[in-house]
Amino acid sequence: MTAQITLNLPDEVYHQAVLLAQQRHRTVSEILVETLENFLLPTAKPVSALSDSEAIDQTQLRLQPVQEQRLNELLDRQQSGTIIPVEREELQGLIHIYETRLLRQAQALNEAVRRGLLEPLKG
Repeated sequence: MTAQITLNLPDEVYHQAVLLAQQRHRTVSEILVETLENFLLPTAKPVSALSDSEAIDQTQLRLQPVQEQRLNELLDRQQSGTIIPVEREELQGLIHIYETRLLRQAQALNEAVRRGLLEPLKG
């Protein structure tokens, strides 16, 4: 099931979506839907409510390759002092996604160990 909505995007966000769509040979709509899905869905269900296979899958959560590449580019720009304000906001958003997924990954690992699906990590 899908719902159709209308969004008013800041120009910078729209232009970034257009560039990404061109690079990936996709539509702007597809890029925006994918971005929202990547941001919202991995953490939608409590870890305790995941099936065993979902819990195992979420122990491997990572950024999408395009997100990871963009995060690295923006971190390089920040370090070199060439980042512009709109990129700084984008960087903060990607860092938030990264941190959210890292936390979710740790929670899923804990749940998988609790259920006996994985061995505890040895240190």
